[in-house]
Amino acid sequence: MKKSLFPLMLGGLGIGTTEFVMMGLLPDIALGMKITIPEAGHMISSYALGVVIGAPLLVLMSGSYPPKKILIGLMIVFTAFNGLSAFAPSPFTLLLARFFSGLPHGAFFGVGSVVASRLADKGKQAQAISMMFAGLTIANLLLVPVGTWVGHHFLWRYTFGIVALIGVITLIFLKAWLPALPAEQEGDTRSQFQIFRNPETWLIILITAIGTGGLFAWISYIAPLMTNISRFPADSVSGIMVLAGFGMVVGNFIGGRMADKFDPAKTCAGLLVAMAITLTCIYFFSAIQPVSLVLTFIAGALSIALAAPIQILMIGTAKGAEMLGAGVTQAAFNIGNSLGAFLGGLPLIAGYGYNSPVLVGSLMAVGGVLFAVILIKRQAAMPVPQTARVKSSVTFH
Repeated sequence: MKKSLFPLMLGGLGIGTTEFVMMGLLPDIALGMKITIPEAGHMISSYALGVVIGAPLLVLMSGSYPPKKILIGLMIVFTAFNGLSAFAPSPFTLLLARFFSGLPHGAFFGVGSVVASRLADKGKQAQAISMMFAGLTIANLLLVPVGTWVGHHFLWRYTFGIVALIGVITLIFLKAWLPALPAEQEGDTRSQFQIFRNPETWLIILITAIGTGGLFAWISYIAPLMTNISRFPADSVSGIMVLAGFGMVVGNFIGGRMADKFDPAKTCAGLLVAMAITLTCIYFFSAIQPVSLVLTFIAGALSIALAAPIQILMIGTAKGAEMLGAGVTQAAFNIGNSLGAFLGGLPLIAGYGYNSPVLVGSLMAVGGVLFAVILIKRQAAMPVPQTARVKSSVTFH
């Protein structure tokens, strides 16, 4: 890994930790704040809302500045409000802190994706982007379980203190190791918003929000799936989540290499087909424990393998507004998170089994495939292939 990509990976580590550790800390936060668990769950929604709003807003506000300054500014906001989360005196203060902690999330990954592609060797743009997302996968593998354990056995506030410390370390390495790349003039706000007049932009957003939502329909309800259908003991769920996290680490690098070797739109379509098949297999075979574990690893790998191909696809599509496009993709990921969890919960409310959410997820993945096929057909009809546009947009530096 290039030294210049390490600060981006560190940023992904901190962001991934603060996003996913909340799920495990909800009972501890509820107890400490003297609120109900559903009320504590509002902290997760508040963070997600911050991501969706902050991704396009902060990119637009900072577009004329050099990327290094943008990333440092975003990480300052991230660090400050995670620190505030650790000291929040009331539920309302924590709710606000989580919202403002989420604002830099999508913008950091959006700007970072463009920076990574500019720093990459020729033909390895997606692999460079996957190095940034490696931080997120390592967070799920290591720091999220550690942060959850710290919150359970000591104090949940310490976990957010750890995240703030990671933010400080990231700031140090951003300052020391990230090259001072020149600002790319992406035009005024009105001209940047022209990307939304491009049907390909909306197809990529739909691929992201609908297709990846399928995996969130699975992972949001993985604990009751494993305990009620696969019949694992409750205390083994944390270990199963580590297995899924390891799958994410492997899948992230595979996705990056596939997007560099093959057309990114076709890569997305292929991964979504694999996702639909895997989720369907989970529905039918999760009662067999060894098979359930194998499928958990595969589903974890597919859950993040799409990240780099989708980002490189959007960067090539959002000509003249690459950072905005990449940031919007991150917002779409979080929409997929919420949509998958909501739709996946509907069959449970209707009284169906704990493996029923994965069928919803499989249908969402198929929806993503359909949008990807439409995109591929549109690209084939273009005078200049999309893949060429991607290459030209990220290799001239």
